[in-house]
Amino acid sequence: MSVDQLSAPLTKDQAYKLVDAVMERDDLALTASAHENEATGEWFFEATCDSPPDLAAFVELARTTLGGAVDFSVAPIDPSINWVARSLEGLPPVIAGGFYVYGSHETGPIPSGLTAMKIDAAQAFGTGHHETTTGCLEAINMVLKRTRPQRMLDVGTGTGVLAIALAKRLKTQVIASDIDPISVKTTAENAAQNGVGKYIIPIEATGVNHLTINRAAPYDLVVANILAGPLTALAPAMGRIVQPGAAIILSGILQRQAPSVIAAYSRQGMVLVQKLQRKDWTTLLLEKR
Repeated sequence: MSVDQLSAPLTKDQAYKLVDAVMERDDLALTASAHENEATGEWFFEATCDSPPDLAAFVELARTTLGGAVDFSVAPIDPSINWVARSLEGLPPVIAGGFYVYGSHETGPIPSGLTAMKIDAAQAFGTGHHETTTGCLEAINMVLKRTRPQRMLDVGTGTGVLAIALAKRLKTQVIASDIDPISVKTTAENAAQNGVGKYIIPIEATGVNHLTINRAAPYDLVVANILAGPLTALAPAMGRIVQPGAAIILSGILQRQAPSVIAAYSRQGMVLVQKLQRKDWTTLLLEKR
């Protein structure tokens, strides 16, 4: 199956609005994102679609969402190239929350006093470089300074970086779930590479709807770095699987989306303890009352 990339230069607000509109539908794109060219300051909307994309539908959606015409460009994506890996090759290590996340291309010494994790770019989200991941690592560090969780769940684990961080610090079992089977496989491989394979239980699951997840409840720490919409939908289920006093770390949330996510979890007895903001992204640390 061939895949195309559809893109358009927009303002920052326009790009994010169009991403939200596209992701509310399941018939237009495989992925959609907004990003800034740091060299020029210009913002772009990008979507990955099965070829050929429904260009007329994108144009109409942009018109109704943004109130004007948008000129999209379409380019084929070479399926033989792992573009995720290529785009992340050579990125410097990340230090956040006392963790040191690096790729195999990094040959420098590991700084002392930090918990090191080798996470290479893969066909799964999460090398530690995104603001949502660094926010979660910092929130994890905050939680571990005051408690040692024993029952932990990482929802939307991606490459497993957050589950691995917990397992390396605590030497305790972590269930790492993802809707994507590639992510589940990648997590298992990364856990083994980082010496914590025996602590990580990678499972394919939609949200928290899995027998293994429900049998291991209640949890005293849940981390979920996904998107605001799915997080909001998960709030009632999250409220059922965490115990009183549990820490809940949520990310993948734009700053403007944070109030609605906080409200959804507050209705389930989970109250805001800390809000971490990194660029346009927010990480929430909540506690179950």
